[in-house]
Amino acid sequence: MEIKTVLLDSLAVNRALRRISHEIIENNKGVGNVVLLGIARGGIPVSERLAENIYQIEKVNVPVGKLDITLYRDDLKCVQTDAKVTGSQINFSLADKDVVLCDDVLFTGRTVRAGIEAIIKLGRPRTIQLAVLIDRGHRELPIRADYVGKNVPTSREEIVSVSFDDTGDKAVILKRQ
Repeated sequence: MEIKTVLLDSLAVNRALRRISHEIIENNKGVGNVVLLGIARGGIPVSERLAENIYQIEKVNVPVGKLDITLYRDDLKCVQTDAKVTGSQINFSLADKDVVLCDDVLFTGRTVRAGIEAIIKLGRPRTIQLAVLIDRGHRELPIRADYVGKNVPTSREEIVSVSFDDTGDKAVILKRQ
């Protein structure tokens, strides 16, 4: 697979996440009722980075959880009716909270739909908002992000890959299949 272009370098990713952090604070009139849930895998570093930014801005530790949506995917052949999100790590109630669901790339909307279903199974939040680093279009469901780092028009043959490494460097790369 050839690398076509770097869409966001480390500095651009940091700026986008900082802007999204400010937007979350503004749209929720503070963060007293906000919790962040990162969709495993790519959404986890996004939610953690947003929490760090919000702390730097507001001096408030926003609860952060990890949401495993595997059992809620619509492309699984066998899902039990009483399935639980076994890989999730959420140590707080979602009841009446403003939940910000976080992911790295928004594509068809099916992952987000699974995330919403998993959240509702865990409790009844006041709102569910969506924050994504990249929105690449091609929606198959009526889903849109409330907070977007960058809109990137792509073809279906292209792949958007976001990497968060141990040193904190990040890159968004558009590749051809």
